[in-house]
Amino acid sequence: MTTMRASAALLLVVAGLLAAVRAEDPYHFFEWKVTYGTRSPLGVAQKVILINDMFPGPTINCTSNNNIVINVFNQLDEPLLFTWHGIQQRKNSWQDGMPGTMCPIQPGTNFTYHWQPKDQIGSFFYMPSIGMQRAAGGYGIITVHSRPLIPVPFDEPAADYHVLVGDWYTKDHTVLAKNLDAGKGIGRPAGLIINGKNEKDASNPPMYTMEAGKVYRYRVCNVGIKTSLNVRIQNHILKLVEMEGSHTVQNTYDSLDVHVGQCTSFLVAADQKPGDYLLVASTRFMKEINTITAVIRYAGSNTPASPKLPEGPTGWAWSINQWRSFRWNLTASAARPNPQGSYHYGQINITRTIKLCISKGKVDGKDRYGLNGVSHVNTETPLKLAQYFNASTGLFEYNLIGDTPPAAATTVKLAPNVLSAEYRTFIEVIFENPEKSIDSFHINGYAFFAAGMGPGIWTPDCRKTYNLLDTVSRHTIQVYPRSWTAVMLTFDNAGMWNVRSNMWERYYLGEQMYVSVTSPALSLRDEYNMPENGLRCGKVVGLPLPPSYLTS
Repeated sequence: MTTMRASAALLLVVAGLLAAVRAEDPYHFFEWKVTYGTRSPLGVAQKVILINDMFPGPTINCTSNNNIVINVFNQLDEPLLFTWHGIQQRKNSWQDGMPGTMCPIQPGTNFTYHWQPKDQIGSFFYMPSIGMQRAAGGYGIITVHSRPLIPVPFDEPAADYHVLVGDWYTKDHTVLAKNLDAGKGIGRPAGLIINGKNEKDASNPPMYTMEAGKVYRYRVCNVGIKTSLNVRIQNHILKLVEMEGSHTVQNTYDSLDVHVGQCTSFLVAADQKPGDYLLVASTRFMKEINTITAVIRYAGSNTPASPKLPEGPTGWAWSINQWRSFRWNLTASAARPNPQGSYHYGQINITRTIKLCISKGKVDGKDRYGLNGVSHVNTETPLKLAQYFNASTGLFEYNLIGDTPPAAATTVKLAPNVLSAEYRTFIEVIFENPEKSIDSFHINGYAFFAAGMGPGIWTPDCRKTYNLLDTVSRHTIQVYPRSWTAVMLTFDNAGMWNVRSNMWERYYLGEQMYVSVTSPALSLRDEYNMPENGLRCGKVVGLPLPPSYLTS
């Protein structure tokens, strides 16, 4: 009898352990060897950044809340970091992969990232974040699917296609950086590429295949560094279904503008006469339009695509009006079972308005960009580590900028730009762009509601034009020339988070900053401790580990 009881107890223990194992979210393991390689994206042999000899890099295909473990071996001759553009890294800015949050992976060494797309779905991408490396490749797509029991507001497509499209420079990324350091610009891109290929290679063989009568999902990300794009498909309608982690109202479009750093998904019905058709991407807001195409072939077809391309839109007004047509699908489930529209952002009182105006000025005779008069400078010791180890004295000061821009004639100052924000407060952020060209902004660690945009200088009266019901929750938004864009969000993700221009020339020249969001409780409920394998550099080398955050 005693033996039977002992066996039963053992079975209960084993069952409990199995249940605990099953309760943990699944793991996906990756090993990346990052090297230089020679490729000819625009017919010119040049050095690009490869991951496992691939350009673009491997797809991270996962489900919401999965554990992503990536062991990165840096076989370049320069430091390296990857950032996961749009992945919120809940409580975990330690894995955000920005120079202000992590020490770089030194040449000849490796580091293992571990993160989760916590309560996220949708289309995102990763990229190198140091210097101008992003101009050399090293990027790839991240597709995050809904968990099986959470319904998606459209039938499963016949296939899920990726379109990583962007501008491309034939100059080496180190040359681009040297030009910027010397006070020169990077000029116009040499052309466009799709999935690392030029127009000829994107069509031979066809890049995509569809069967008549079926529906396909295309995930488009603008992975370029300077140029807004318009995307369209010959003779086909695009049904918008998702943008940067949010299901949208399924409006239909002839074409879609996708600005730098943005991702979007649309469904395409293969409802035309079997043949070849061209997916077209062309530059926006430039005097000389640059275009690239990729062939979509109906299965079994031998009819070549028409050389007549569908015309793209012109002007800013068309683009702004299209943005106004984008709507959040309030009845669709989010990454959690509750409907997206259960969060009524328009009914929350704004506790703080932060107005960030792009600054441009000469420092030592060279152009610099900044926000509210401060042009960000990276520090040898990442800001997050300096904060965590209480070693920020002499390294950076909080709140060098205020919540309102200084006078336009203010001299641009070079310094680490860190703004502190109160935890769990509902904030309105205004981006103002006084420049003649479009800009695009991203906030790491968050999704926000882009409530409004308009010409000129923002004033409180502009709130009357806001969409306070169903603007799309996303992480990247455009700011048109001499215009403003207003976003709203709750600073409920403790950590150190980068706010940046996606125009990488401007990013490199200081148009970025960090927001420090600290939980007063210093609780593991709100933020993780620095991981055991966290790299150390600068002032924190050799310092004793701070006390753990509290459990609560």
